[in-house]
Amino acid sequence: MSLTLDMARGIADAVLAKSKELQLKPIAVAVFDERGCLRAFAAQDGTSLLRAEIAQGKAYGALALGMGSRAIFKRAQEQAFFIDAVNTLAQGKIIPVPGGVLMRDGAGTLLGAVGVSGDTSDNDETCVLAGIAAVGLVADAG
Repeated sequence: MSLTLDMARGIADAVLAKSKELQLKPIAVAVFDERGCLRAFAAQDGTSLLRAEIAQGKAYGALALGMGSRAIFKRAQEQAFFIDAVNTLAQGKIIPVPGGVLMRDGAGTLLGAVGVSGDTSDNDETCVLAGIAAVGLVADAG
């Protein structure tokens, strides 16, 4: 199985719907496939200037390190020099805060990652989890 455009759009739509349901600040959502290619992107009206880049950085970081951005955040607290060095290698593309989650199919195959930015990191991650579940995939936030 691979991430289809319809699935990517479905994830983005479900993320935005969850944000609206929770009455969050305006968010941006980026859906990457397993290769790190952007498959879908959307931003609600009123998002601030860098939200697109931050959402992409959360998803990119999850793919680059093979763990959700919440786990990267924890690792940054424990091994700041390591995450700083990795982010230097990644040319600053990794955003090490919650809101970036890997997604897998039912067999555990990596299909990509989703990143959200705009509200608190915890709320961003809540929207990601809802979006991934909405299309029947499994979230891997760890």
